[in-house]
Amino acid sequence: MAGPSTVLIGQFTDEHAEELTASLEDAGIVHWVKRSGGLARVLFAGDWGTRVFVDEERAEEAAVLAQRIVGGEG
Repeated sequence: MAGPSTVLIGQFTDEHAEELTASLEDAGIVHWVKRSGGLARVLFAGDWGTRVFVDEERAEEAAVLAQRIVGGEG
């Protein structure tokens, strides 16, 4: 039996990703994160943060949570 299909909802600073994953857990949204190592962040400009993937069926809900977290900074 396969797990849920996931989609990328964005790349976030490590701090935002931690806050977001806590919110996703509270909402019961299945999620995964991909954190790049320090060397990758130095060598590849595109790997500056943490990518967050969520259950495709709940991607809209997850995107709203992400916007609240990222947009919450004045």
